[in-house]
Amino acid sequence: MISHIECMNLTRNFKGDGTQTIALKDVNLSFNKGEFTAIIGPSGSGKSTLLSLLGTLDKPSEGTIMYDNEEVLRQSKNKIADFRFEEIGFIFQQFHLLPTLTALENVMTPLFSRKVPYNKLERAKEVLGQVGLSDKLNSLPSQLSGGQQQRVAIARAIVHKPSWLLADEPTGNLDTETGERIYDLLKELHVQENCGVLFVTHDPALAAKANRIITMKDGSVLSDKLLEHVGATL
Repeated sequence: MISHIECMNLTRNFKGDGTQTIALKDVNLSFNKGEFTAIIGPSGSGKSTLLSLLGTLDKPSEGTIMYDNEEVLRQSKNKIADFRFEEIGFIFQQFHLLPTLTALENVMTPLFSRKVPYNKLERAKEVLGQVGLSDKLNSLPSQLSGGQQQRVAIARAIVHKPSWLLADEPTGNLDTETGERIYDLLKELHVQENCGVLFVTHDPALAAKANRIITMKDGSVLSDKLLEHVGATL
């Protein structure tokens, strides 16, 4: 279980049509598993790019990411995929549920091609219970509200008990009240499962509830603040 992530001189450039876009430039950050970190900033500030790099979905143009002193992104694609499965859970603004599968089946999708030391069906039922959807196991996404669909997506992200949850605007498509419930659910999971949470948001009110706030703009980190009054309660 990865307990520490270190980013050193992280830069990500994108090239196209003769132009180059710098999405991240010279970012130096570290994350510890016990933290609930909010990442805020305007659109185009590099928040999602940073999350993609940390989650091993992308590789930096320059710089290094160390996971407990191991440079995972230098390994083969298969080993990176195995690492991602074991250590990282993703939650996105779009729910990305398969419309023809039930809630239970959607939660099981990351496990279909994997050998795991537990009963896949029982684990899927367990995590749907954790997010308050024990009564929706056989519901299709079209039969669920937006908040319920996001809860299914969260259950899918935690089904293998990852060390880290990376949430990219998970409340962006939800109304304020539902968004707060989803945020509170992530806080509960952070404590219950002892997972590190990186939460990208445009909502300063939600960010203020985190243990730590990283503010980004134009691909750079403007500030990195630890909220002692919140962290002390954990």
